[in-house]
Amino acid sequence: MGSRVEPSAGFDGTLPAGLGWMRQVPAGRAWLAELPRLVAECAQRWSLRLGPPFPYAMVSLALPAYRPDGTAAVLKLQYPGPDSRHEAAALAAWDGTGAVRLLAYDADRRALLVERCEPGGPLHRLPLEEALDVTAGLLPRLWRPARPEAVTPIRSLAEEATGWLAQLPVEWERAGRPYERRLLDVACDRLAGLVGTQGEQVLVNQDLHAGNVLAATREPWLVIDPKPLVGEREFSVVPMIRGPELGHGPALLRRRLDRLTADLGLDRERVLGWTIGQTLAWSTGPDLVIPTHLEVVRWLVEQR
Repeated sequence: MGSRVEPSAGFDGTLPAGLGWMRQVPAGRAWLAELPRLVAECAQRWSLRLGPPFPYAMVSLALPAYRPDGTAAVLKLQYPGPDSRHEAAALAAWDGTGAVRLLAYDADRRALLVERCEPGGPLHRLPLEEALDVTAGLLPRLWRPARPEAVTPIRSLAEEATGWLAQLPVEWERAGRPYERRLLDVACDRLAGLVGTQGEQVLVNQDLHAGNVLAATREPWLVIDPKPLVGEREFSVVPMIRGPELGHGPALLRRRLDRLTADLGLDRERVLGWTIGQTLAWSTGPDLVIPTHLEVVRWLVEQR
């Protein structure tokens, strides 16, 4: 069951269960305490009528909203972490091409008003091959060159990966060495060879998995919730390969790797290296180890 905050502005105070982890950390508790005020202020600023939150949430609160003219939208309040800092900039750069439209943004409140996807079912409801067809058709439309002004504030993949290189050994020790040293060595070697040898820099999304692509009417499928970086195209397929939404197993993983690299004309070895490096970097954190991520890395290292 979800926990509650004080009701406000058509929001009854019930929080999605996935946000419960935030009560375990001071920054999370502080953000949850601010949510009633933030929701109320955004509803007033944009004259919104709100409904109950969407149930799937881990690091943001998203509520169905209606604008004064009756247009359906989504009000999204972001937890103020670094990964989502430039979501609005990415949506503005795409300007509705392959992704939901950004309707309004309040940087101080980390609040976005975005187009609502209807009917809204996730991409992983499709059979695997059909979902990969959609992905291969969508990604080239999202690869905006890193020249437009809207893209310039977005963090680079080179900076992000340099951070992973520094973080990986530290997190491995802090987490009690939860996986083989061999995996750490392979990931660091791969990342070190990739950072400075990238191809053309474009807008990429480090969380483009099959749960973040929804069925819509304006276009058949639209991307939501981007965590943008500026980097080479090979990195952009990593979440779709790693994510369990389209099935979790070595054969399924290899199929996604082979199909997407072939269909999109990507360098398979570079995609493989980015997938190993980012997946291992995302597998551990403070009081967190994700076993499925570690399985992905093992399967990829073994299939080389």
